Amino acid sequence: MMHPNGDQGPLRETLLIVDDDAINRAILEQIFSPDYHIQEAENGRDGLQAILSGPERFCAVLLDVVMPEMDGLEVLRRLSQAGLPGRLPIFLITAEANDRVLHEAYGLGVMDVISKPVVPYIVQRRVQSVIELYQARRSLSCKVESQQARLLRQAQEIIRLNQGMVEALATAIEFRSEESGAHVQRIHDITRHLLSRTELGQGLSPGEIEEIALASILHDVGKIAVPDAILNKPGRLTPEEFAVMKTHTVQGARLLGQIPQLRRYGAYRYAADIARHHHERWDGRGYPDGLKGDEISVWAQVVSLADVYDALSCKRVYKDAFPRERVLEMIREGECGVFSPRLLACFFSVEEELSRLYRKEEQA
Repeated sequence: MMHPNGDQGPLRETLLIVDDDAINRAILEQIFSPDYHIQEAENGRDGLQAILSGPERFCAVLLDVVMPEMDGLEVLRRLSQAGLPGRLPIFLITAEANDRVLHEAYGLGVMDVISKPVVPYIVQRRVQSVIELYQARRSLSCKVESQQARLLRQAQEIIRLNQGMVEALATAIEFRSEESGAHVQRIHDITRHLLSRTELGQGLSPGEIEEIALASILHDVGKIAVPDAILNKPGRLTPEEFAVMKTHTVQGARLLGQIPQLRRYGAYRYAADIARHHHERWDGRGYPDGLKGDEISVWAQVVSLADVYDALSCKRVYKDAFPRERVLEMIREGECGVFSPRLLACFFSVEEELSRLYRKEEQA
């Protein structure tokens, strides 16, 4: 049977005494009650039940070896299976301190073995020192966890700030070219959808896919270097004007490389590659480097198709939006670029889902 002592006042924590001998319990209670709440158990089974039902309530356990119902070593075995000795200091108090008992007890994680009859000031000091050590360790652990949580919150704030700055820069470019800022958001969503919902994202972690999606919104950042007269010309560009327009790929990669803070950002390596290579073609006839086939990274390929799909689906300064059926036909027939067969297969497998992005805008 278990029974707690009466209220001892505002003491620090509860110490559990598990011993079938009432005199032994009384001696230990007298030693520790000035500093701790005392809870008692008259046998091993009751003691084990008390510990397992709330180990966090106890600062230490004083455990006898020879007891009815369940002996101290069996209690210790059960506690060891539950992984508790590393979190709760357990002291074996016994007159049976032979080598076999000592060997098994320490092997099961007991903190110390104290021989009966106990010497009050010795047992008090040994137990109290260990309790203080465990309390200090828990306090340090809580402080470390608190600091880690604070650092994580700060890192998340920095990430959100960086993302906001990237999105603001990309949107500013789109407004300059008289396009809606929603364009960069759609490119982001299409890129993420293709990489997370099809085999195109194989080998990429969810975090990498998020970085690529964020990087995709900077695909046209180099247009900041293109004159307004060319950028917003309503008619067809002359060969000379088109040559200037094509420089936005190289200019974009160069601009991103000149921002030191961005170079340390996870999305940078994707952003610079996408900015430079999102106008390359599967057949090698794109620009600026004439890359062919899988020389073009999968993320640059995905953004290239996303950009074409969005450009065809929306009104631009130089054209009206095409009907969805015509958009798909133009992409399938290679009228606006040549894409990997694998990329096209993945795109058409989820295009119905992607088309909802435009239906939502029409309903808004």
